[in-house]
Amino acid sequence: MSTVSVSDSVSDDEAARRWRLVLGRYAADQLSVGQQDEGLERSLRYLYDREYTARGHRVEQGAGLGASQPHGVDVTALRWLDEAGSLFPRETFERMQVDAVSRYGLTDLLQDDAAVEALEPSRELAVAMMQVRGALNDRAAAGLRRVIQRVVEDIVKRLRTRFTTAVNGRIDRSRRSMHRVARNFDWKRTLRANLGRVDADGRMTVQDVRFSARAKRTLTWDVILVVDQSGSMAASLLYSAVCAGILSGLPGINVQLYLFDTSVVDMSHLADDPVTVLMTAQLGGGTDIARAMRHAEQQVRNPSRTVVALVSDFYEGGSVSNLLSTVRRMASSGVTMLGLAALDEAAEPVYDQGTARHLAECGMEVAALTPERFAEWLGEVLS
Repeated sequence: MSTVSVSDSVSDDEAARRWRLVLGRYAADQLSVGQQDEGLERSLRYLYDREYTARGHRVEQGAGLGASQPHGVDVTALRWLDEAGSLFPRETFERMQVDAVSRYGLTDLLQDDAAVEALEPSRELAVAMMQVRGALNDRAAAGLRRVIQRVVEDIVKRLRTRFTTAVNGRIDRSRRSMHRVARNFDWKRTLRANLGRVDADGRMTVQDVRFSARAKRTLTWDVILVVDQSGSMAASLLYSAVCAGILSGLPGINVQLYLFDTSVVDMSHLADDPVTVLMTAQLGGGTDIARAMRHAEQQVRNPSRTVVALVSDFYEGGSVSNLLSTVRRMASSGVTMLGLAALDEAAEPVYDQGTARHLAECGMEVAALTPERFAEWLGEVLS
């Protein structure tokens, strides 16, 4: 349950110390807790003793952090959050936050402004909270929105430049650019510009670094994002909403965003607001990819300048034959299609390979891409 690891390479005393933290109160008669580990023991026990309680074990009181609940907020949880954040490495603390929300229901953390600020925002935490959103009261939902806002801002900061550079146009080697980014680096022109700066030993001093401009697109493209919002797709939904928001701010691109399970919800009017999209999405339910793709087909106005990106695990609950027929029609009309396979927490693809293979045979390019690679793929298509 805890995140403490025990290795054969440590001393016996260190191994005993770690096992005590792993086993918790059940090892108290054989292994003692050192003074330096009292805080770790207390934080681990507060959270993971809930596992024993859920299995019917009686948990002794008195070793907690001191409970009280003024104004409906569990101050004990707030104290745990503060203490755990100071005791554990960031990666471990992020994992404990996810367990607190998704496994043990400590959503009261979201009802306190200080607790929300103390939470370490991460994709995993946002995904866990999205999955329990339906059980939150209004106050906790407001806290959740603030957490998702911070996570989205962090992802946008990381991805916006990549999308802007990839999508705004292809490299134009005939024009020099003052936009000094690695993607635009022109090594041939740089080499020629510095040939006169070679010393007697043949070493070149590079003082004039050249970059190529990017050709601007003059025609508008329609990018239709069709995103599976079944329960297993929370992480992919998070990134899809962010990508839609970034693309909505780029010139020459008209973004349409549709979420689906067994029905299709048009979120295009919110495509530029990923936080609201994520707060509105209804995770769970079945999957009818055929219905969603048929809806996307009906939105196509100019096939040769339309990209349809299907984000799904491809586990079809509807008609596979109808799905493949729709994909064949769009492919034959000139629509560019990409099937983005779902990725798990370790960024490994998790999808129905049989359906994915059939989609590829019908004209859809299928790949498991990170958001960065999706930006590069889209840039290549639009250029």
